[in-house]
Amino acid sequence: MHGRVLVVAGSDSGGGAGIQADIKTIAALDAYAMTALTALTAQDTHGVQAVHPVPADFVRRQMELALADIGADAVKTGMLVDAPMIAAVAAVLAARAPDIPLVIDPVMVAKGGASLLAADGIAELKRSLLPLAAVLTPNVPEAEVLAGLRIADRNGMIEAARVLRTLGVPAVLLKGGHLPGETVMDVLATENGVETFESPRVVTRHTHGTGCTLASAVAAGLAQRLTLRDAVRRAHAFVAAAIASAPELGGGHGPLNHGITLDPDRIAALLGPR
Repeated sequence: MHGRVLVVAGSDSGGGAGIQADIKTIAALDAYAMTALTALTAQDTHGVQAVHPVPADFVRRQMELALADIGADAVKTGMLVDAPMIAAVAAVLAARAPDIPLVIDPVMVAKGGASLLAADGIAELKRSLLPLAAVLTPNVPEAEVLAGLRIADRNGMIEAARVLRTLGVPAVLLKGGHLPGETVMDVLATENGVETFESPRVVTRHTHGTGCTLASAVAAGLAQRLTLRDAVRRAHAFVAAAIASAPELGGGHGPLNHGITLDPDRIAALLGPR
């Protein structure tokens, strides 16, 4: 096991998303997960029924202890609740982890439609956290809010990813699962241009936690010193395989199969010559 990832995110009592999905994904990719819990949620596959935020000072303390003792090779943020929470997280990262790659999953809305970020949090996210990021991983609805654009197709995704980079983020991985079509496409925009990653759509309702899973897989790759491109390629393949083999649990949006492993030969083919 190699690569240490500190995850700052909320808990999903159903185990399909949030900190549970983060830990399982990072472990499946042979990295080590630490956590700073930002909120407890009461939820099932039908949706979020209640949210209990953790005090921002306690989130700060969790982060400080993890970074001071075990250390981290990458940090991934998920559900951050509100502006004071985001400000506290950004302050710790700026002071204690300025050179550690930060993957920001701007969790705003749950799969079932529940809001997971207070209105004041969006401005604070842009002001204090995005400038620290190595990569931002919004889904289409989140990208529409952050970029102020309507996204309807491939071209819209590419344009939005480019706009989001103007917020001071060096790289944007825009997740396209919300758009219709037989192919699911993710768009990676960096200073070197735009690249797309595609896979056949699996027709299923068991897609809860795909965003958390993808972002954590990218963070694990960066912690293991993969290039961003290679980390994204492996993460995209991991999520596709986890959806295809989902255990079909629950009556709503069920979880992925976070226990999936990628064959070493497949990983080698994905990443190519080193």
